[in-house]
Amino acid sequence: MSKTNTVRIESLHDWTDDPAQAVAIQKRLREALRIAPLVGEVRYLAAVDTGFTDGGSTARAAVVLYRWPELEPIEQHVAFAPVRFPYVPGLLSFRELPVVLDALACLSLKPDLILCDGQGIAHPRRLGIATHLGLVVDIPTIGVGKSRLTGRHQEPGPEKGAWEPLWDGDERIGTVLRTRTGVKPLYISPGHRVDHQQAVDWTLATIGRYRLPEPIRAADRLASNRGRKPNT
Repeated sequence: MSKTNTVRIESLHDWTDDPAQAVAIQKRLREALRIAPLVGEVRYLAAVDTGFTDGGSTARAAVVLYRWPELEPIEQHVAFAPVRFPYVPGLLSFRELPVVLDALACLSLKPDLILCDGQGIAHPRRLGIATHLGLVVDIPTIGVGKSRLTGRHQEPGPEKGAWEPLWDGDERIGTVLRTRTGVKPLYISPGHRVDHQQAVDWTLATIGRYRLPEPIRAADRLASNRGRKPNT
């Protein structure tokens, strides 16, 4: 397999276990993020999520790769690593992203778009896990958050597809999106190399019978599995 067809991980910084250093890294990386329309065809779409085992001491990251537009799962991998960063709201990418990168490195095909269970720019420093991931792998990413980390918004209408912008001051940082009629909305934000409308459109395009996009549901099930450690 050609290296151009697999995920390339950029060495943008060292992985620290110091929260103050992590905040400084986020502020520096923020200057490199791009909120712009996704360019090019999406043939492969991936989703990532992280769970924890061994009483929380081991992180278990899952990636599921789909062929698009069939939304056909074609590959999945799980990676394990010791947890080295403390739980600090706003710094979860330093706790989870190293093992997510290990899982992505197992893919034989490079995704054209990655959905992340977590925030993109809907983050106090605009560097949630989806944005951080997008910068490190230079792949378009979208953050799909189940709850609000920061920002203010009006309540969207009750029907599927209703949405309201998420604001921080005068800056739009995401979208509060109702993905199923009558259920709690999701907090959708661009990660990197995707704009607000595309983030909403891709989320809705991957919704099935449930509140979360199907690829993220699959990654969540794989990441939270408490069975034996698989080889893939």
